[in-house]
Amino acid sequence: MGQQQTIIYGKLVRDRIPEIIEAGGRTAKVRVLGESELVPALTAKLAEEAEELRLAEPGDRLEELADVHEVLAVLTTALGFSGEQVQEAARRKRVDRGGFSGRLWLEEVRSAE
Repeated sequence: MGQQQTIIYGKLVRDRIPEIIEAGGRTAKVRVLGESELVPALTAKLAEEAEELRLAEPGDRLEELADVHEVLAVLTTALGFSGEQVQEAARRKRVDRGGFSGRLWLEEVRSAE
């Protein structure tokens, strides 16, 4: 007889993950987050997904980008914004401060003497 094992996660997961876990013969214990818990959980998930993207092999980058995109979409709504508002804010920043297409890496800044 096998020994039962419990793994503690304590993190936001996609909606179908409990179903997928149960289909594999395991039991998932989940709860629905309260309103005050959602934004902190989403920002933590965004950091997790961004780190997974940073470490991803080239062939896995599209899937990791999709995860980042999904979290950003839900976070946008949870914060009370629309996708269009975020795009407009990005456009304004690009006009004011530039984008990232120039691939500039800031090495250092020296103060005037």
